[in-house]
Parts: sequence; C-alpha cells; structure tokens
Amino acid sequence: MNKENIKDVHTNKKQSFMSGVLTILIAQIVIKILGLIYRLVITNIPYFGDAGNGLYSAGYQIYTLLLAVASIGVPSAIAKLVSERIAQGKNREAHDIFKTALILFGIIGFVGSAILFCGAEFIALKIGNPDVKGIMVALSPAVFFVAVSAVIRGYFNGMYNMKVASRSQMLEQLFKSVLTIGLVVLVYFLAVVNPSTISEMLNLSVDNVTVSMAIAANAASTIAATLCCGYLLIYYQKVKKEIWDDIKNSKGEYKKEKRTKIMKTILAVSIPISLASIVAAINRNIDTFTVMNGLKIALQGMYDSAELVVDEATRLYGILSGRVDTLIGLPTAINVAFATALVPAVSESMAKGDKKTAKKRVTFSFRTTLLIALPCAIGMAVLAGPILKLLFPNVYAVEAPILLQISAFTIIFTLINQTIGGALQGLGKVLVPAASMACGALVKLVLNLTLIRNPEIGIYGAAISSVASSCTVTIIEMYILTRTLEFERSKTQMIVKPLLATLIMGLAAGVSYNLVSTYLIEGSMATLISIVIAIVVYFLAVIGLKIFDREDYHMLPYGDKIYRILEKIKLVKA
Repeated sequence: MNKENIKDVHTNKKQSFMSGVLTILIAQIVIKILGLIYRLVITNIPYFGDAGNGLYSAGYQIYTLLLAVASIGVPSAIAKLVSERIAQGKNREAHDIFKTALILFGIIGFVGSAILFCGAEFIALKIGNPDVKGIMVALSPAVFFVAVSAVIRGYFNGMYNMKVASRSQMLEQLFKSVLTIGLVVLVYFLAVVNPSTISEMLNLSVDNVTVSMAIAANAASTIAATLCCGYLLIYYQKVKKEIWDDIKNSKGEYKKEKRTKIMKTILAVSIPISLASIVAAINRNIDTFTVMNGLKIALQGMYDSAELVVDEATRLYGILSGRVDTLIGLPTAINVAFATALVPAVSESMAKGDKKTAKKRVTFSFRTTLLIALPCAIGMAVLAGPILKLLFPNVYAVEAPILLQISAFTIIFTLINQTIGGALQGLGKVLVPAASMACGALVKLVLNLTLIRNPEIGIYGAAISSVASSCTVTIIEMYILTRTLEFERSKTQMIVKPLLATLIMGLAAGVSYNLVSTYLIEGSMATLISIVIAIVVYFLAVIGLKIFDREDYHMLPYGDKIYRILEKIKLVKA
C-alpha cells in the first residue's frame, strides 16, 4: 500500500466537493455504459430477446426492493456519522460505528436474502409467472453481500475518500457485465449449439433455454456482488493498520457506547435517507406485479392457451423493462452529479443565512437539468424507431418504438425530480421527496390497473402511467420548492429558451434522418449521423440563445476552460 493511497483513506480532506462529484459522475457514466452494453448483447442473443428480459427484470425488481431496505441510503448515513466523529478527532467512535453497522446491516442483508430465497415461489405466483422463481433464488445471496459492501463504502466516504466506493461500483458493474454475457452465452451453447451430457446434468434444453439464460444472467449479479464485497474487505484489511494508527493518534475524547444505542443512531439517520429510495423501488415493483397480470386479462381470447398468453405477456413486459427502461435510465447518470451537489451546497448557504446563493444554485441546477432532460427526451421520441433498430437489430418488435416515444417523456420529470429532491433535502425537507413519490406510486397503481387491462391500450398503459406518475411527483415537489425558495431567473431564461433549443434540435434530428436515410445511406449510419447533427445543432442553439452567462459556465465542471475555448472560436464574447 503506497503512501498516496494511505493519504487518500485518512487525511485527504483537501479533495474538493466538485472533485467528489466528478468522481461520482464518471463512475455513474461508466456503470450506465457497461449496463447498456450487456443488456444489448444478451437481448440480441437468440432465445433470450424480450421474453428473457421480461423474466430477468421481474425477478430483479423484487431484488432491488429488498436492496432498498437493506442497503440504499446506508453509505450516506454511515458517511455522515463517521465524518462527524472524525472531524471531532473521535476516530475510535467512528470505527465503532463502522463495526456496529457491519453487524446491523449484515443481519438485515441476511434476512433479506432469506426472504427472497424462501419466498421465491410465492412471489413468482403473485407476479404471474412461475418461471421467475429460479431467478429470485439465484439473486437471493446478493442482498447480503450488497448490504455489507454498502457499509464499507460509507465508512471510506466518511473519511473523505469517494474513490474507493466509485472504484468498487465500477468493478462490480464490470464483473456483472462480463459474467452476464459469459454465462448467458454458455447456457445458449450448452442448450442449443452443442447439447451434451453436461447439458442433461444441468437440465438445459431448447425448451427451457430462455428461463435458464435469465437465471444465469441474475446469477451473474450475485457473483459480481460477492466479488465486489471481497474487494472491499481486502482493501479494508490492507489499510487496517493505518486506520488504527490514526485512532491511536486521534485527540478527541473516546466515549464507549452500547451497540444497541449506536444501532439506534445509525437507523435514525439511515431510515429518512432510505425512505425515498424505498418508495421509488416500490413504484418500480408496481409494474412487476401489475403489468403481466394485467396483460393476461387484456390478452384473453387472443391466444389458444393460457401458456401462450403468459409467454406474450412476458415478451411485452420484456420490451418495456429490457429495452425502453434501459434507454430512458441512461440520462440519470449525467444529471445525478448536479442533484448530489445541491444537498450540501444548499445546506451550507441556508446555514449561513445566504438565501441568495441558495437560490442561484437551485436555479442553475434546475436549468442545467432541463438542458440535459429535454434533448434526451425529444431526441429519443423523434428517433425512437431508428435508435431501437441500431441497438437491437436482432429483435424487432412493433410495440417498441411507440413505448419508447411515450416513455421518453418520463426522462424530463425524472431528472427534474432528482434535482428538486436534492434541493429539498438541502433545505431540510427530507420527507417531501418520499411523500411525493408515494403519491406518484398511487397514481401509477390506479392507472396500471385501469389501462393495461384494456385490450386497446395494453402494454402502452404502463408507459402512460409512468409519465403520469413522474409528472405528479414533479408537480408536488415543485409546489413545495417554490413556496420555500423562489427561483432567481425569469421563466423565459429558465424554461422557454431551453425548450426552444430542444425544439430546434428535435426538428434537426427528424429532418436530417429523413434526408440522410433517403439520399445518402440507410440503417445504422443514418441514425448515428442524425444524432451527431442533432447534438451539434443543440450545442449551437444553447450558445446562440445565451442560455448560460459567464457566471453559469464558471459553475460547471471545467466551465472556465469551456468558456475560454468558446471565446477563442468566437462563439461567446470575451
């Protein structure tokens, strides 16, 4: 272990907040790209396709709900408690919190794993597809390992080292991507390409290959979580001696507390932080429990057997969860840094009584969010068909483009909710995001139960309900935010100009695709060229409409360098 790494773990408090945000941003982008890659590969493998995605996602969403209870919010809570103690020179108390959290969330994670393992059959029947049972069994051990990993990440974050957490998350996603592709291909090879004695021993055949591949894909998540937990434990062991040296040299008075009291302290901090994530996970699971069951009602009479109805319902759910949800989730990686930055930035300003600076930061972040969300949404809506053909050439589905066009508008509201949620937490209103998400979940549940069962609407009802749900959350959070802290700029600068830049971009995307595909080249190249043209047009529109001033550029990561480059090429005034 070199001195630089030791310094990172213990005393690197000079790392700026924006540097931490950039670390998170890079990690999130890498994670999203890796996630997209493995989803593209397995979806295009024969026999997996949309049916495999439907099975994969149904089990995975139940898993994420248990993760929300067992681990989400834990790193932030542990980091908060640890950093407070270290700031006071109470390093041993910080370590006591870490050890107690390991025990507490190790137990919670174990219980979560047991629930998923033992309740797999019951949950699968409630979802509406018995084949999901094996998928949840394969995922069940991961809940424990993720919970333990969350505590270790929180401990290092509390010591001002976000690199460990970010690196471990990227490694986990890398393991997951490689293993998912490898195991799915292996199952396909053994069941379809080259059946053998091993295939018979593993009960692999063409008849059950889709289910087996979905189970293998989720087993990869468990293996990746285990390897990541192992990496974090090894890293902790390497720096353990230095940690104890710091404990011995710390000047704060050590006050030993009972483990039960420490546990109560940890839960008091982690539960409010986790609440919004738990509600969000419940919201996602509404689709898991209502889409396939609703589609089975909508599809009655269209197929000769109940088994064919289940297969078609699974395929349609797979299009939504495997293709559409994967694509609309990509922009969140870009926006998460701004949402994360708002919490301490607004808290600090309000604590100093500097409401003007708080307004500036909220206004800037909101405008930046719109500038990310609007083009992503409109771009996906305009080029839905070409994008899907580019990414999923082997699995054409007539329903996919319409689903993506509808669902694209959730990007706008989801990203706005990220940013407003960060602002509200910074203002001390930590329960508002959870309460608003609960209202959104209720809207989604009612609309899912009403729309999906209608044969004329079917799967499109799930996309419509997602838009309505996220819009509901935005309305509530925006109302609370504007009553608490008004925006600093006019609606023209905040909303009208970003919207105008987006409409110009959308027009450029549609026109350029039609012209390129008609007169120059068809297929993937036409899509890529039109996307590049749309990006360039949007960039020029943002500059031409003067949506950002010099102060705004200064607030962006590397904003000063960006502004100097724009000055040199005379796109902005010196």
